[in-house]
Amino acid sequence: MALLHLICGLPCSGKSTLAKRLEQELPALRLTPDEWMARLVGEGGDEKKREIVEAIQWEIALHAVKLGINVILENGFWSRSEREDLRARAAAFGVKVKLHFLNVPLEELHRRLVARNASLPPNTFRVTEEELNLWWTWFEPPTSEEL
Repeated sequence: MALLHLICGLPCSGKSTLAKRLEQELPALRLTPDEWMARLVGEGGDEKKREIVEAIQWEIALHAVKLGINVILENGFWSRSEREDLRARAAAFGVKVKLHFLNVPLEELHRRLVARNASLPPNTFRVTEEELNLWWTWFEPPTSEEL
């Protein structure tokens, strides 16, 4: 049976790198909200539009897994409640979930952020050090039970 892979981590933790590698190795359908936001909206900060993109990607993911296709959702999944909700929704359809957590220290995230912002990859958004520091305080790392 196909799996739904959730990529959990902050910006610059390596989510896209891991998702692209899994996309090739499994193989899998990779769905990334930032890429859609960049192409459809032009920027990533519109939370209402991001919610719509994520809802559409969830529908696509569910359909693909039911068809036997592995799917990767690269949303970051910063909160425990978000991860629990998605797992419950997947379980309601008999879909199995695997969580991939990228645990990177804040100092390393800052180092990677400087490099990323110096040469911004396509379909990504500039992140400031202040934003990263704020998001670090919001992030709820998965517990051992979640992994």
